[in-house]
Amino acid sequence: MSLQVPDSIVGPIPWLENHLPPTCQTLPELLDFQASIHPDAPALVAGTTRLTYREFSDRVGRFAAVLQNLGITAESRVALLGTNTEEWLVAAFASLRLGVSLDTFNTWVLSWDLQQLMEASSTQLLIMVPSVRSTDMLGQLRQLVPEFWDSSPGEVMSAQFPDLTHLIVLGGDFAETPMPAGGQSFDDLITRAEDWPVPPNAAIGTEAALVMYTSGTTQRPKAVPLRHRHLIENGYAIGTRMGLTGEDRVWLSSPLFWSFGGANATMATLTHGACLVLQEHFSADEAATLLADERCTAAYLLPSLSLVLAEEVGERIRAIDSLRTGLVIGRPDEVKRVAVDLGIGEICNVYGSTEVYGNCCVTPHTMSLDERITTQGPPLQGVEVRVVDLQTGEVVPMGDDGELQIRGRVTEGYVDNAEATEAAITADGWYRTGDAGLIRPDGTVQFLSRHTDMIKTSGINVSPAEVEAFIESSPSVDEVAVVGAPHPGRGEVPIAFVVLHSGEKTTAEDIRSFCKGSIAGYKVPWAVKIVSELPHTPTGKMVRKDLIGSATAIVESLLVER
Repeated sequence: MSLQVPDSIVGPIPWLENHLPPTCQTLPELLDFQASIHPDAPALVAGTTRLTYREFSDRVGRFAAVLQNLGITAESRVALLGTNTEEWLVAAFASLRLGVSLDTFNTWVLSWDLQQLMEASSTQLLIMVPSVRSTDMLGQLRQLVPEFWDSSPGEVMSAQFPDLTHLIVLGGDFAETPMPAGGQSFDDLITRAEDWPVPPNAAIGTEAALVMYTSGTTQRPKAVPLRHRHLIENGYAIGTRMGLTGEDRVWLSSPLFWSFGGANATMATLTHGACLVLQEHFSADEAATLLADERCTAAYLLPSLSLVLAEEVGERIRAIDSLRTGLVIGRPDEVKRVAVDLGIGEICNVYGSTEVYGNCCVTPHTMSLDERITTQGPPLQGVEVRVVDLQTGEVVPMGDDGELQIRGRVTEGYVDNAEATEAAITADGWYRTGDAGLIRPDGTVQFLSRHTDMIKTSGINVSPAEVEAFIESSPSVDEVAVVGAPHPGRGEVPIAFVVLHSGEKTTAEDIRSFCKGSIAGYKVPWAVKIVSELPHTPTGKMVRKDLIGSATAIVESLLVER
């Protein structure tokens, strides 16, 4: 079945509203539009900085003049490596105003990772923070481009990166991390441009605004271009599902360089004329204070964040009566934790990826909690979802599971990576997510698991996520990963790797006993191994494939013993 809201659903759906997105075609136009209709409304809170929409627009215009003076044009390649600050957003929107497609770099990188990103982007101008927490980012850059330390600004000739000529450093304190001779200060440059004429908006709605990098487990990150108009449409649709208005204040601690932050939260907030409240580095105590002091009404959450908030400052969060909505990625129990333990009663469940502009499915905030914890909602307007049998390539009937495929607001492909593009996107524009899911009779989409993680035992499909969710319901279990391992008689068998809460003495056999009689026999792990930790990507995604070798060895050993 293929599903598109609202045309492909028969009958009225009371929780869908036919909102139309802003008519703006580009992000700079959107910012100018908001600054013109409510100039004094709060747009941004970041640390001690507070900007109205007019002030935000003015700062962007001044920095766009700086970039133009450096020779930056729509054909230039600009990369931004920064944390959740006002400077990140100003630098981003200023670059976009000149028609640049901006590469957003991960701040968790070290020199090897940074090299991969710089080679992929061929950047001419790098805008970056001097440090991230205890990591000396300029020190990482110096390993790659030492020429910045013995050249004048604009005259750098890098042996490894011949296109790179300019460096702008964000932040104003260079006492501990001195400015390279070939670099320039963001603060100094924008102050200098106070009276410079603002360049006209050169952005084009159908062109890429942001180039974001997937956090996949492959060696080289994939560059995902996201268009201006689609960012606006998708952001508006997401904000509408959350119930955002111009009165809302949206808290974000997830990084702006990540699609959840830059392509989702930022766009949902700005398209509705709301205020974005940034937390540069997450801590539960600071988050609780910020949410309360700023009277935030919406929060962007991840399971890891919500767990820490619930355990450390749950009572303080529940006491914030302004906080009502937001987004969370996670399993049913993780969504319920946000609604109940944190008291965010209208929290929305979501599904998506960078390739589909952050999210393509969002539960309306007015749905019942039971519905919001078990489904990721209907597709956003302008988005189609279908479910395909991976063996036959045929679209399956409603209610049957298969691979989720998305069409509509989907990236046109990976930059300079035709092979990956062809593998991910069909000739008629469907994005192959690699995720297992189904479309329910009410028109909502339900994510099941990564298709590549699916276990087939004795001809029966087993979803690792389902087994993991059950095992994690044990009070002794902190985290679990279930993977399939080859078995001579069953094809595959599920093997569980379990991390216990501190001080727990539960055994592997206790875990299997916990499963028996409560879940289907074919879902009960064939073996359980208690471990101290599980592998994750930098963005917190479980890397199950790293456990397959260990799982295979366990099966081989037990087959000999049994």
